[in-house]
Amino acid sequence: MTAVEPAARLVATTGPTRMTPSEAFVEALAAEGVTTVPGIVGSAYMDALDLFPRAGIRFVSVTHEQNAAHMADGWGRVTGRPTVCIGQNGPGITNFVTAVAAAYWAHTPMVVVTPSVGSLGVGLGGFQETEQLPIFSKITRWQVQVNRPERMAELLRRAFYIAKAENGPVQVDIPRDYFYGEIETEIYPSPDAAHGAGPADQIRATAELVASARFPVVLAGGGVVRSEAGESVRALAEYLSAPVATTYLHNDAFPYSHPLGIGPLGYMGSKAAMRLINRADVVLAIGTRLGPFGTLPQYGFDYWPKDARVVQVDVDHRVLGLTRKVSTGIIGDARAFTEALLDALRGRGGGRPRDEARIAEIATEKAAWAAELDELSSRRGEPISPRRALKLITEVLPSDVIVTTDIGNICSVSNSYLNFEGPRQFLAAMMFGNCGYSYPTALGAKLGRPDRPVVAFVGDGAWGMSLAEVLTAVREGIGVVAVVWNNGEWGAEKKNQVDYYADRYVGTNLRNPDFAAVARAMGGDGYRVEREADLADTVRTAVGQGRPAVIDVVVDPAELGEPFRRDALRKPVRLLDKYADLLG
Repeated sequence: MTAVEPAARLVATTGPTRMTPSEAFVEALAAEGVTTVPGIVGSAYMDALDLFPRAGIRFVSVTHEQNAAHMADGWGRVTGRPTVCIGQNGPGITNFVTAVAAAYWAHTPMVVVTPSVGSLGVGLGGFQETEQLPIFSKITRWQVQVNRPERMAELLRRAFYIAKAENGPVQVDIPRDYFYGEIETEIYPSPDAAHGAGPADQIRATAELVASARFPVVLAGGGVVRSEAGESVRALAEYLSAPVATTYLHNDAFPYSHPLGIGPLGYMGSKAAMRLINRADVVLAIGTRLGPFGTLPQYGFDYWPKDARVVQVDVDHRVLGLTRKVSTGIIGDARAFTEALLDALRGRGGGRPRDEARIAEIATEKAAWAAELDELSSRRGEPISPRRALKLITEVLPSDVIVTTDIGNICSVSNSYLNFEGPRQFLAAMMFGNCGYSYPTALGAKLGRPDRPVVAFVGDGAWGMSLAEVLTAVREGIGVVAVVWNNGEWGAEKKNQVDYYADRYVGTNLRNPDFAAVARAMGGDGYRVEREADLADTVRTAVGQGRPAVIDVVVDPAELGEPFRRDALRKPVRLLDKYADLLG
Protein backbone atom coordinates (compact mmCIF):
# COMPACT_ATOMS: atom_id res chain seq x y z
CA MET A 1 0.00 0.00 0.00
CA THR A 2 1.42 3.36 -0.98
CA ALA A 3 2.05 5.58 2.01
CA VAL A 4 1.14 9.24 2.02
CA GLU A 5 2.95 12.02 3.80
CA PRO A 6 1.45 13.24 7.09
CA ALA A 7 -1.31 15.72 6.51
CA ALA A 8 -0.34 19.33 6.96
CA ARG A 9 -3.78 20.83 6.69
CA LEU A 10 -4.40 24.55 6.63
CA VAL A 11 -7.75 25.35 8.15
CA ALA A 12 -8.51 29.05 8.24
CA THR A 13 -10.74 29.73 11.22
CA THR A 14 -10.10 33.43 11.69
CA GLY A 15 -11.00 34.66 8.24
CA PRO A 16 -9.94 34.45 4.60
CA THR A 17 -6.39 33.32 3.82
CA ARG A 18 -4.42 33.90 0.64
CA MET A 19 -3.82 30.72 -1.39
CA THR A 20 -4.06 29.34 -4.90
CA PRO A 21 -7.31 27.79 -6.16
CA SER A 22 -5.54 24.40 -6.27
CA GLU A 23 -4.65 24.81 -2.62
CA ALA A 24 -8.24 25.80 -1.86
CA PHE A 25 -9.49 22.72 -3.71
CA VAL A 26 -7.24 20.32 -1.80
CA GLU A 27 -7.80 22.02 1.55
CA ALA A 28 -11.56 21.88 1.04
CA LEU A 29 -11.31 18.12 0.47
CA ALA A 30 -9.12 17.70 3.54
CA ALA A 31 -11.53 19.72 5.66
CA GLU A 32 -14.29 17.28 4.68
CA GLY A 33 -12.17 14.34 5.85
CA VAL A 34 -11.38 13.04 2.36
CA THR A 35 -8.39 10.70 2.50
CA THR A 36 -8.79 8.69 -0.70
CA VAL A 37 -9.59 9.80 -4.25
CA PRO A 38 -9.73 7.28 -7.12
CA GLY A 39 -9.27 8.39 -10.70
CA ILE A 40 -6.85 8.56 -13.60
CA VAL A 41 -4.21 11.25 -13.78
CA GLY A 42 -4.85 14.12 -16.17
CA SER A 43 -3.36 17.47 -16.99
CA ALA A 44 -6.63 19.28 -16.32
CA TYR A 45 -6.20 19.00 -12.55
CA MET A 46 -2.52 18.15 -12.19
CA ASP A 47 -1.71 21.32 -10.29
CA ALA A 48 -4.09 20.23 -7.52
CA LEU A 49 -3.05 16.57 -7.78
CA ASP A 50 0.53 17.56 -6.97
CA LEU A 51 -0.68 18.66 -3.51
CA PHE A 52 -2.57 15.46 -2.62
CA PRO A 53 0.25 13.62 -0.79
CA ARG A 54 1.17 16.59 1.39
CA ALA A 55 -2.51 17.08 2.28
CA GLY A 56 -2.80 13.44 3.37
CA ILE A 57 -4.94 12.42 0.39
CA ARG A 58 -4.18 9.13 -1.33
CA PHE A 59 -4.75 9.12 -5.07
CA VAL A 60 -5.69 5.64 -6.31
CA SER A 61 -4.89 5.26 -9.99
CA VAL A 62 -7.29 2.89 -11.76
CA THR A 63 -7.37 1.37 -15.25
CA HIS A 64 -10.73 2.91 -16.29
CA GLU A 65 -12.58 5.93 -14.91
CA GLN A 66 -15.89 4.06 -14.62
CA ASN A 67 -14.23 1.90 -12.01
CA ALA A 68 -12.93 4.95 -10.16
CA ALA A 69 -16.50 6.13 -9.66
CA HIS A 70 -17.56 2.61 -8.62
CA MET A 71 -14.73 2.62 -6.07
CA ALA A 72 -15.96 5.94 -4.71
CA ASP A 73 -19.45 4.43 -4.52
CA GLY A 74 -18.18 1.47 -2.49
CA TRP A 75 -16.18 3.68 -0.17
CA GLY A 76 -19.16 5.93 0.46
CA ARG A 77 -21.57 3.05 1.06
CA VAL A 78 -19.44 1.31 3.69
CA THR A 79 -18.40 4.48 5.53
CA GLY A 80 -21.54 6.58 5.18
CA ARG A 81 -19.42 9.60 4.34
CA PRO A 82 -19.13 11.43 1.01
CA THR A 83 -16.18 10.51 -1.13
CA VAL A 84 -14.69 11.91 -4.30
CA CYS A 85 -13.70 10.73 -7.78
CA ILE A 86 -11.90 12.78 -10.41
CA GLY A 87 -10.75 12.39 -14.00
CA GLN A 88 -9.43 14.18 -17.05
CA ASN A 89 -11.87 16.47 -18.84
CA GLY A 90 -13.79 15.10 -21.83
CA PRO A 91 -13.37 11.33 -22.30
CA GLY A 92 -12.25 10.75 -18.72
CA ILE A 93 -15.42 12.39 -17.47
CA THR A 94 -17.79 10.66 -19.90
CA ASN A 95 -16.34 7.38 -18.64
CA PHE A 96 -17.83 8.21 -15.23
CA VAL A 97 -21.42 8.20 -16.42
CA THR A 98 -22.46 4.57 -15.83
CA ALA A 99 -20.98 4.45 -12.35
CA VAL A 100 -22.49 7.78 -11.32
CA ALA A 101 -25.90 6.49 -12.44
CA ALA A 102 -25.35 3.40 -10.30
CA ALA A 103 -24.45 5.58 -7.31
CA TYR A 104 -27.55 7.70 -7.91
CA TRP A 105 -29.82 4.66 -7.56
CA ALA A 106 -27.81 3.38 -4.60
CA HIS A 107 -28.31 6.76 -2.85
CA THR A 108 -24.57 7.10 -2.30
CA PRO A 109 -23.17 10.43 -1.09
CA MET A 110 -20.45 11.19 -3.63
CA VAL A 111 -18.78 14.30 -5.05
CA VAL A 112 -17.96 13.86 -8.73
CA VAL A 113 -15.27 16.36 -9.69
CA THR A 114 -15.22 17.02 -13.42
CA PRO A 115 -12.41 19.29 -14.63
CA SER A 116 -13.49 20.83 -17.91
CA VAL A 117 -12.09 22.77 -20.84
CA GLY A 118 -10.56 26.15 -20.00
CA SER A 119 -12.99 29.03 -19.60
CA LEU A 120 -11.65 30.88 -22.65
CA GLY A 121 -11.97 27.81 -24.87
CA VAL A 122 -15.62 26.96 -24.24
CA GLY A 123 -17.49 26.33 -27.49
CA LEU A 124 -14.42 26.29 -29.73
CA GLY A 125 -14.39 22.51 -30.14
CA GLY A 126 -10.91 22.19 -28.71
CA PHE A 127 -9.12 19.10 -27.46
CA GLN A 128 -11.25 16.91 -25.16
CA GLU A 129 -14.15 19.36 -25.01
CA THR A 130 -17.74 18.34 -24.35
CA GLU A 131 -20.59 19.83 -22.35
CA GLN A 132 -20.14 17.98 -19.09
CA LEU A 133 -23.07 19.24 -17.05
CA PRO A 134 -25.98 18.08 -19.27
CA ILE A 135 -24.56 14.53 -19.37
CA PHE A 136 -25.02 14.14 -15.61
CA SER A 137 -28.15 16.21 -15.17
CA LYS A 138 -30.51 13.27 -14.54
CA ILE A 139 -28.16 11.19 -12.38
CA THR A 140 -26.99 13.73 -9.81
CA ARG A 141 -28.71 15.45 -6.92
CA TRP A 142 -27.05 18.81 -7.62
CA GLN A 143 -24.66 20.30 -10.13
CA VAL A 144 -22.55 23.40 -10.17
CA GLN A 145 -19.81 24.83 -12.33
CA VAL A 146 -17.21 26.88 -10.52
CA ASN A 147 -17.69 30.28 -12.17
CA ARG A 148 -14.85 32.08 -10.42
CA PRO A 149 -11.64 30.70 -8.88
CA GLU A 150 -12.51 32.57 -5.69
CA ARG A 151 -15.57 30.32 -5.21
CA MET A 152 -13.64 27.02 -5.31
CA ALA A 153 -13.86 26.15 -1.60
CA GLU A 154 -17.35 27.62 -1.17
CA LEU A 155 -18.91 25.52 -3.93
CA LEU A 156 -17.10 22.35 -2.92
CA ARG A 157 -18.39 22.84 0.63
CA ARG A 158 -21.93 23.20 -0.73
CA ALA A 159 -21.50 20.05 -2.80
CA PHE A 160 -20.51 17.98 0.21
CA TYR A 161 -23.48 19.28 2.18
CA ILE A 162 -25.98 18.40 -0.54
CA ALA A 163 -24.42 14.96 -1.07
CA LYS A 164 -25.03 14.26 2.62
CA ALA A 165 -28.42 15.92 2.84
CA GLU A 166 -29.90 14.28 -0.26
CA ASN A 167 -28.02 10.95 -0.22
CA GLY A 168 -26.66 10.98 -3.73
CA PRO A 169 -23.92 12.07 -6.11
CA VAL A 170 -23.33 15.72 -6.89
CA GLN A 171 -21.17 17.20 -9.64
CA VAL A 172 -18.66 20.01 -9.36
CA ASP A 173 -17.42 21.10 -12.79
CA ILE A 174 -14.20 23.13 -12.75
CA PRO A 175 -12.73 24.90 -15.79
CA ARG A 176 -9.13 23.76 -15.91
CA ASP A 177 -7.68 27.30 -15.85
CA TYR A 178 -9.49 28.01 -12.57
CA PHE A 179 -6.99 25.88 -10.64
CA TYR A 180 -4.42 28.64 -11.16
CA GLY A 181 -3.94 32.15 -9.76
CA GLU A 182 -4.21 33.66 -6.28
CA ILE A 183 -7.36 34.06 -4.20
CA GLU A 184 -8.46 34.81 -0.67
CA THR A 185 -10.79 32.22 0.78
CA GLU A 186 -11.80 30.54 4.01
CA ILE A 187 -11.60 26.80 4.63
CA TYR A 188 -14.04 25.02 6.93
CA PRO A 189 -16.12 21.84 6.62
CA SER A 190 -19.73 21.60 5.54
CA PRO A 191 -22.31 20.97 8.27
CA ASP A 192 -23.71 17.49 8.70
CA ALA A 193 -27.22 17.06 7.43
CA ALA A 194 -29.97 16.23 9.92
CA HIS A 195 -33.50 15.06 9.20
CA GLY A 196 -36.33 14.97 11.69
CA ALA A 197 -38.66 12.17 12.77
CA GLY A 198 -41.67 13.47 10.88
CA PRO A 199 -44.81 15.33 12.03
CA ALA A 200 -45.83 14.51 15.59
CA ASP A 201 -49.48 13.93 14.64
CA GLN A 202 -48.47 11.35 12.02
CA ILE A 203 -46.27 9.56 14.53
CA ARG A 204 -49.11 9.45 17.07
CA ALA A 205 -51.52 8.14 14.45
CA THR A 206 -49.02 5.50 13.38
CA ALA A 207 -48.58 4.41 16.99
CA GLU A 208 -52.36 3.93 17.28
CA LEU A 209 -52.42 2.00 14.02
CA VAL A 210 -49.65 -0.47 14.82
CA ALA A 211 -50.74 -0.91 18.43
CA SER A 212 -54.11 -2.20 17.27
CA ALA A 213 -52.76 -4.19 14.30
CA ARG A 214 -53.49 -7.91 14.12
CA PHE A 215 -50.31 -8.79 12.21
CA PRO A 216 -47.90 -5.86 11.78
CA VAL A 217 -44.80 -6.34 9.61
CA VAL A 218 -41.78 -4.03 9.49
CA LEU A 219 -40.06 -3.56 6.13
CA ALA A 220 -36.51 -2.20 6.57
CA GLY A 221 -34.87 -0.49 3.61
CA GLY A 222 -31.61 1.17 2.70
CA GLY A 223 -32.54 4.22 4.76
CA VAL A 224 -32.29 2.08 7.89
CA VAL A 225 -28.65 1.37 6.99
CA ARG A 226 -27.83 4.94 6.01
CA SER A 227 -29.30 6.47 9.17
CA GLU A 228 -27.84 3.78 11.45
CA ALA A 229 -31.32 2.85 12.61
CA GLY A 230 -30.65 -0.85 13.11
CA GLU A 231 -30.88 -0.83 16.90
CA SER A 232 -34.03 1.27 16.99
CA VAL A 233 -35.72 -0.94 14.35
CA ARG A 234 -34.77 -4.01 16.39
CA ALA A 235 -36.24 -2.45 19.56
CA LEU A 236 -39.44 -1.50 17.73
CA ALA A 237 -39.83 -4.96 16.23
CA GLU A 238 -39.26 -6.63 19.60
CA TYR A 239 -41.82 -4.35 21.24
CA LEU A 240 -44.40 -5.29 18.61
CA SER A 241 -43.26 -8.93 18.17
CA ALA A 242 -43.33 -8.00 14.48
CA PRO A 243 -41.42 -9.84 11.75
CA VAL A 244 -38.87 -7.70 9.89
CA ALA A 245 -38.38 -8.15 6.16
CA THR A 246 -35.70 -6.29 4.25
CA THR A 247 -36.16 -4.58 0.90
CA TYR A 248 -34.64 -5.89 -2.31
CA LEU A 249 -30.83 -5.96 -2.13
CA HIS A 250 -30.74 -4.47 1.35
CA ASN A 251 -30.26 -7.80 3.15
CA ASP A 252 -28.00 -6.08 5.70
CA ALA A 253 -30.76 -3.76 6.98
CA PHE A 254 -31.74 -6.30 9.68
CA PRO A 255 -29.91 -9.40 10.97
CA TYR A 256 -31.44 -12.58 9.57
CA SER A 257 -30.31 -14.55 12.62
CA HIS A 258 -32.63 -12.49 14.85
CA PRO A 259 -35.83 -14.43 15.68
CA LEU A 260 -37.84 -11.66 13.99
CA GLY A 261 -35.62 -11.39 10.89
CA ILE A 262 -37.29 -12.98 7.85
CA GLY A 263 -35.00 -11.94 4.98
CA PRO A 264 -35.34 -9.99 1.75
CA LEU A 265 -38.29 -9.45 -0.52
CA GLY A 266 -37.98 -9.32 -4.29
CA TYR A 267 -36.19 -11.32 -6.93
CA MET A 268 -34.67 -14.52 -5.50
CA GLY A 269 -35.55 -13.35 -2.02
CA SER A 270 -36.89 -15.17 1.02
CA LYS A 271 -40.16 -17.06 0.71
CA ALA A 272 -40.53 -16.71 4.47
CA ALA A 273 -40.55 -12.93 4.07
CA MET A 274 -43.07 -13.11 1.24
CA ARG A 275 -45.46 -15.44 3.04
CA LEU A 276 -45.39 -13.40 6.22
CA ILE A 277 -45.77 -9.95 4.67
CA ASN A 278 -48.65 -11.31 2.63
CA ARG A 279 -50.52 -11.80 5.93
CA ALA A 280 -49.89 -8.26 7.19
CA ASP A 281 -52.72 -5.89 8.00
CA VAL A 282 -50.22 -3.09 8.68
CA VAL A 283 -46.84 -2.64 6.95
CA LEU A 284 -44.30 -0.20 8.40
CA ALA A 285 -42.03 0.53 5.41
CA ILE A 286 -39.09 2.37 6.95
CA GLY A 287 -36.37 4.01 4.87
CA THR A 288 -37.50 2.66 1.51
CA ARG A 289 -38.90 3.92 -1.75
CA LEU A 290 -40.70 0.56 -2.19
CA GLY A 291 -38.84 -0.08 -5.41
CA PRO A 292 -40.60 -2.21 -8.05
CA PHE A 293 -38.28 -5.22 -7.84
CA GLY A 294 -38.98 -5.47 -4.12
CA THR A 295 -42.76 -5.64 -4.42
CA LEU A 296 -43.47 -7.47 -7.67
CA PRO A 297 -44.52 -11.15 -7.70
CA GLN A 298 -41.80 -13.74 -7.23
CA TYR A 299 -41.80 -17.54 -7.31
CA GLY A 300 -45.24 -17.24 -8.93
CA PHE A 301 -46.53 -15.56 -5.77
CA ASP A 302 -48.07 -12.08 -5.74
CA TYR A 303 -47.17 -11.57 -2.10
CA TRP A 304 -47.69 -7.81 -1.60
CA PRO A 305 -50.66 -7.50 0.80
CA LYS A 306 -53.58 -5.96 -1.05
CA ASP A 307 -55.61 -4.75 1.93
CA ALA A 308 -52.85 -3.78 4.35
CA ARG A 309 -52.47 -0.27 5.68
CA VAL A 310 -49.01 0.85 4.53
CA VAL A 311 -47.04 3.54 6.35
CA GLN A 312 -44.06 4.61 4.23
CA VAL A 313 -41.25 6.63 5.82
CA ASP A 314 -38.44 8.21 3.80
CA VAL A 315 -36.39 11.40 3.82
CA ASP A 316 -37.21 11.97 0.14
CA HIS A 317 -40.78 13.18 -0.26
CA ARG A 318 -40.70 12.37 -3.98
CA VAL A 319 -40.77 8.60 -3.39
CA LEU A 320 -43.73 8.52 -1.01
CA GLY A 321 -46.58 6.65 -2.65
CA LEU A 322 -44.68 6.54 -5.93
CA THR A 323 -44.84 2.81 -6.68
CA ARG A 324 -47.40 1.48 -4.19
CA LYS A 325 -50.52 2.86 -2.60
CA VAL A 326 -49.77 3.97 0.95
CA SER A 327 -52.08 4.98 3.76
CA THR A 328 -49.60 7.44 5.22
CA GLY A 329 -46.45 8.93 3.77
CA ILE A 330 -44.08 10.41 6.32
CA ILE A 331 -41.10 12.57 5.45
CA GLY A 332 -38.62 11.53 8.10
CA ASP A 333 -35.27 10.01 8.94
CA ALA A 334 -35.52 6.26 9.57
CA ARG A 335 -33.76 6.37 12.92
CA ALA A 336 -35.44 9.49 14.24
CA PHE A 337 -38.87 8.23 13.17
CA THR A 338 -38.40 4.76 14.66
CA GLU A 339 -37.21 6.15 17.98
CA ALA A 340 -40.12 8.60 18.11
CA LEU A 341 -42.64 5.89 17.21
CA LEU A 342 -41.30 3.57 19.91
CA ASP A 343 -41.53 6.38 22.46
CA ALA A 344 -45.13 7.03 21.40
CA LEU A 345 -46.01 3.34 21.72
CA ARG A 346 -44.44 3.06 25.15
CA GLY A 347 -46.18 6.26 26.21
CA ARG A 348 -49.57 4.71 25.52
CA GLY A 349 -49.45 2.59 28.64
CA GLY A 350 -46.32 0.69 29.50
CA GLY A 351 -45.11 -2.60 28.16
CA ARG A 352 -46.56 -5.04 25.70
CA PRO A 353 -46.47 -8.82 26.13
CA ARG A 354 -44.25 -10.80 23.80
CA ASP A 355 -46.39 -12.59 21.22
CA GLU A 356 -45.04 -16.11 21.50
CA ALA A 357 -47.50 -17.53 18.98
CA ARG A 358 -46.42 -15.08 16.29
CA ILE A 359 -42.74 -15.68 17.00
CA ALA A 360 -43.36 -19.40 16.64
CA GLU A 361 -45.05 -18.78 13.28
CA ILE A 362 -42.01 -16.81 12.12
CA ALA A 363 -39.69 -19.63 13.15
CA THR A 364 -41.84 -22.15 11.28
CA GLU A 365 -41.77 -20.12 8.08
CA LYS A 366 -38.01 -19.56 8.29
CA ALA A 367 -37.42 -23.26 8.85
CA ALA A 368 -39.59 -24.18 5.87
CA TRP A 369 -37.71 -21.78 3.61
CA ALA A 370 -34.33 -23.02 4.89
CA ALA A 371 -35.36 -26.61 4.13
CA GLU A 372 -36.49 -25.64 0.63
CA LEU A 373 -33.26 -23.77 -0.01
CA ASP A 374 -31.25 -26.76 1.18
CA GLU A 375 -33.11 -28.96 -1.26
CA LEU A 376 -32.46 -26.51 -4.11
CA SER A 377 -28.76 -26.57 -3.18
CA SER A 378 -28.41 -30.31 -2.80
CA ARG A 379 -27.13 -31.39 -6.22
CA ARG A 380 -23.57 -32.57 -5.74
CA GLY A 381 -20.74 -33.38 -8.10
CA GLU A 382 -19.40 -31.84 -11.28
CA PRO A 383 -19.98 -29.65 -13.13
CA ILE A 384 -20.59 -27.72 -9.93
CA SER A 385 -24.17 -26.58 -9.37
CA PRO A 386 -24.26 -22.77 -8.98
CA ARG A 387 -26.69 -23.07 -6.08
CA ARG A 388 -24.50 -25.66 -4.40
CA ALA A 389 -21.52 -23.37 -4.85
CA LEU A 390 -23.41 -20.42 -3.36
CA LYS A 391 -24.39 -22.46 -0.33
CA LEU A 392 -20.85 -23.76 0.27
CA ILE A 393 -19.25 -20.34 -0.15
CA THR A 394 -21.68 -18.37 2.02
CA GLU A 395 -21.32 -20.94 4.79
CA VAL A 396 -17.56 -20.28 5.11
CA LEU A 397 -17.49 -16.49 4.68
CA PRO A 398 -16.51 -14.63 7.90
CA SER A 399 -19.43 -13.07 9.78
CA ASP A 400 -18.01 -9.56 9.31
CA VAL A 401 -17.50 -9.94 5.55
CA ILE A 402 -18.56 -7.24 3.10
CA VAL A 403 -20.01 -8.77 -0.06
CA THR A 404 -20.56 -6.99 -3.36
CA THR A 405 -22.61 -8.51 -6.15
CA ASP A 406 -22.83 -7.79 -9.85
CA ILE A 407 -25.90 -8.06 -12.01
CA GLY A 408 -26.37 -11.37 -13.80
CA ASN A 409 -27.90 -14.78 -13.29
CA ILE A 410 -25.84 -16.42 -10.55
CA CYS A 411 -25.10 -13.15 -8.76
CA SER A 412 -28.83 -12.50 -8.63
CA VAL A 413 -29.59 -16.00 -7.35
CA SER A 414 -27.13 -15.28 -4.51
CA ASN A 415 -29.82 -13.03 -2.99
CA SER A 416 -31.36 -16.23 -1.58
CA TYR A 417 -28.14 -17.10 0.27
CA LEU A 418 -26.68 -13.83 1.49
CA ASN A 419 -27.61 -13.11 5.11
CA PHE A 420 -25.82 -10.57 7.27
CA GLU A 421 -25.51 -9.65 10.92
CA GLY A 422 -24.83 -5.94 10.59
CA PRO A 423 -25.25 -2.91 8.34
CA ARG A 424 -23.03 -1.85 5.42
CA GLN A 425 -22.09 -5.46 4.62
CA PHE A 426 -23.94 -5.85 1.31
CA LEU A 427 -23.33 -3.70 -1.76
CA ALA A 428 -25.32 -4.77 -4.81
CA ALA A 429 -25.71 -3.20 -8.23
CA MET A 430 -29.19 -1.98 -7.22
CA MET A 431 -31.72 -0.70 -9.73
CA PHE A 432 -29.33 0.55 -12.38
CA GLY A 433 -28.13 -3.03 -12.70
CA ASN A 434 -24.94 -2.42 -14.64
CA CYS A 435 -22.43 -5.15 -15.34
CA GLY A 436 -18.92 -4.58 -14.03
CA TYR A 437 -20.17 -3.08 -10.77
CA SER A 438 -19.12 -5.41 -7.99
CA TYR A 439 -15.34 -5.69 -8.26
CA PRO A 440 -14.38 -1.99 -8.37
CA THR A 441 -17.04 -1.30 -5.73
CA ALA A 442 -15.41 -3.98 -3.58
CA LEU A 443 -12.05 -2.27 -4.02
CA GLY A 444 -13.55 0.98 -2.76
CA ALA A 445 -15.22 -0.82 0.13
CA LYS A 446 -11.89 -2.34 1.15
CA LEU A 447 -10.23 1.07 1.04
CA GLY A 448 -13.03 2.44 3.24
CA ARG A 449 -12.97 -0.52 5.65
CA PRO A 450 -9.48 -2.06 5.46
CA ASP A 451 -10.20 -4.00 8.67
CA ARG A 452 -12.94 -6.07 7.03
CA PRO A 453 -12.72 -8.97 4.54
CA VAL A 454 -14.30 -8.03 1.21
CA VAL A 455 -15.54 -10.50 -1.40
CA ALA A 456 -17.00 -9.68 -4.83
CA PHE A 457 -19.38 -12.03 -6.67
CA VAL A 458 -19.02 -11.54 -10.45
CA GLY A 459 -20.34 -13.39 -13.49
CA ASP A 460 -17.85 -14.24 -16.22
CA GLY A 461 -19.44 -11.77 -18.63
CA ALA A 462 -19.24 -8.88 -16.19
CA TRP A 463 -15.74 -9.96 -15.21
CA GLY A 464 -14.60 -8.98 -18.68
CA MET A 465 -15.46 -5.39 -17.74
CA SER A 466 -13.67 -5.62 -14.38
CA LEU A 467 -10.62 -7.83 -14.57
CA ALA A 468 -8.19 -5.08 -15.56
CA GLU A 469 -8.70 -3.60 -12.09
CA VAL A 470 -6.80 -6.58 -10.65
CA LEU A 471 -3.83 -4.46 -11.75
CA THR A 472 -5.10 -1.67 -9.50
CA ALA A 473 -5.61 -4.07 -6.59
CA VAL A 474 -2.05 -5.39 -6.97
CA ARG A 475 -0.45 -1.97 -7.43
CA GLU A 476 -2.30 -0.48 -4.47
CA GLY A 477 -2.27 -3.56 -2.21
CA ILE A 478 -6.07 -3.87 -1.97
CA GLY A 479 -6.86 -7.37 -0.68
CA VAL A 480 -10.23 -8.08 -2.28
CA VAL A 481 -11.27 -11.59 -3.31
CA ALA A 482 -13.25 -11.90 -6.56
CA VAL A 483 -15.38 -15.03 -6.97
CA VAL A 484 -15.96 -15.35 -10.72
CA TRP A 485 -18.86 -17.57 -11.79
CA ASN A 486 -17.47 -19.16 -14.93
CA ASN A 487 -20.25 -20.82 -16.93
CA GLY A 488 -19.18 -19.57 -20.34
CA GLU A 489 -22.26 -17.49 -20.97
CA TRP A 490 -24.24 -14.35 -20.34
CA GLY A 491 -26.59 -16.38 -18.16
CA ALA A 492 -29.51 -14.01 -17.60
CA GLU A 493 -29.92 -13.35 -21.31
CA LYS A 494 -29.28 -16.96 -22.27
CA LYS A 495 -32.18 -17.98 -20.02
CA ASN A 496 -34.39 -15.72 -22.14
CA GLN A 497 -33.12 -17.37 -25.32
CA VAL A 498 -33.90 -20.77 -23.81
CA ASP A 499 -37.42 -19.75 -22.83
CA TYR A 500 -38.43 -17.53 -25.76
CA TYR A 501 -36.13 -18.21 -28.71
CA ALA A 502 -35.92 -22.01 -29.02
CA ASP A 503 -32.34 -22.25 -27.77
CA ARG A 504 -30.93 -19.99 -30.47
CA TYR A 505 -27.91 -18.40 -28.83
CA VAL A 506 -26.88 -15.10 -30.31
CA GLY A 507 -24.20 -13.24 -28.38
CA THR A 508 -24.59 -15.19 -25.15
CA ASN A 509 -21.90 -17.89 -25.40
CA LEU A 510 -18.46 -16.92 -24.15
CA ARG A 511 -14.99 -18.38 -24.65
CA ASN A 512 -13.10 -17.63 -21.47
CA PRO A 513 -9.43 -17.88 -20.57
CA ASP A 514 -8.27 -19.34 -17.28
CA PHE A 515 -9.12 -16.33 -15.14
CA ALA A 516 -6.93 -17.61 -12.31
CA ALA A 517 -3.90 -17.66 -14.62
CA VAL A 518 -4.74 -14.13 -15.81
CA ALA A 519 -4.86 -12.94 -12.19
CA ARG A 520 -1.48 -14.51 -11.47
CA ALA A 521 -0.03 -12.86 -14.58
CA MET A 522 -1.11 -9.50 -13.17
CA GLY A 523 0.55 -10.22 -9.81
CA GLY A 524 -2.46 -11.38 -7.83
CA ASP A 525 -3.38 -14.78 -6.43
CA GLY A 526 -5.38 -17.02 -8.74
CA TYR A 527 -7.33 -20.18 -7.96
CA ARG A 528 -9.29 -22.29 -10.45
CA VAL A 529 -11.92 -24.53 -8.90
CA GLU A 530 -13.50 -27.31 -10.97
CA ARG A 531 -14.36 -29.74 -8.15
CA GLU A 532 -16.98 -29.11 -5.50
CA ALA A 533 -14.74 -30.69 -2.86
CA ASP A 534 -12.12 -27.94 -3.34
CA LEU A 535 -14.43 -24.94 -3.16
CA ALA A 536 -14.86 -24.20 0.56
CA ASP A 537 -11.18 -24.59 1.42
CA THR A 538 -10.16 -22.42 -1.52
CA VAL A 539 -12.43 -19.62 -0.34
CA ARG A 540 -11.08 -19.90 3.21
CA THR A 541 -7.51 -19.74 1.93
CA ALA A 542 -8.08 -16.79 -0.41
CA VAL A 543 -9.93 -14.73 2.18
CA GLY A 544 -7.40 -15.60 4.86
CA GLN A 545 -4.41 -14.49 2.79
CA GLY A 546 -5.62 -10.89 2.65
CA ARG A 547 -4.19 -10.43 -0.84
CA PRO A 548 -5.77 -9.51 -4.19
CA ALA A 549 -7.19 -12.82 -5.39
CA VAL A 550 -9.43 -14.27 -8.09
CA ILE A 551 -11.28 -17.57 -7.64
CA ASP A 552 -12.37 -18.89 -11.05
CA VAL A 553 -15.28 -21.21 -10.20
CA VAL A 554 -16.30 -23.42 -13.12
CA VAL A 555 -20.05 -24.05 -12.78
CA ASP A 556 -22.74 -25.87 -14.70
CA PRO A 557 -23.91 -23.72 -17.66
CA ALA A 558 -27.22 -25.59 -17.85
CA GLU A 559 -28.41 -24.47 -14.40
CA LEU A 560 -29.89 -21.00 -14.76
CA GLY A 561 -32.14 -19.03 -12.44
CA GLU A 562 -35.52 -17.72 -13.47
CA PRO A 563 -35.72 -14.46 -15.46
CA PHE A 564 -36.05 -11.25 -13.51
CA ARG A 565 -39.51 -10.64 -14.97
CA ARG A 566 -41.36 -12.92 -17.33
CA ASP A 567 -43.64 -10.04 -18.29
CA ALA A 568 -40.67 -8.12 -19.71
CA LEU A 569 -40.55 -10.25 -22.86
CA ARG A 570 -43.21 -11.59 -25.22
CA LYS A 571 -43.32 -14.71 -27.33
CA PRO A 572 -41.83 -13.82 -30.71
CA VAL A 573 -43.96 -13.04 -33.76
CA ARG A 574 -42.48 -13.26 -37.27
CA LEU A 575 -44.38 -11.85 -40.26
CA LEU A 576 -41.83 -12.07 -43.07
CA ASP A 577 -41.48 -15.44 -44.81
CA LYS A 578 -37.70 -15.51 -44.43
CA TYR A 579 -38.11 -15.62 -40.62
CA ALA A 580 -41.20 -17.84 -40.39
CA ASP A 581 -39.27 -21.03 -39.61
CA LEU A 582 -37.83 -19.39 -36.47
CA LEU A 583 -41.20 -19.91 -34.80
CA GLY A 584 -40.96 -23.71 -35.12
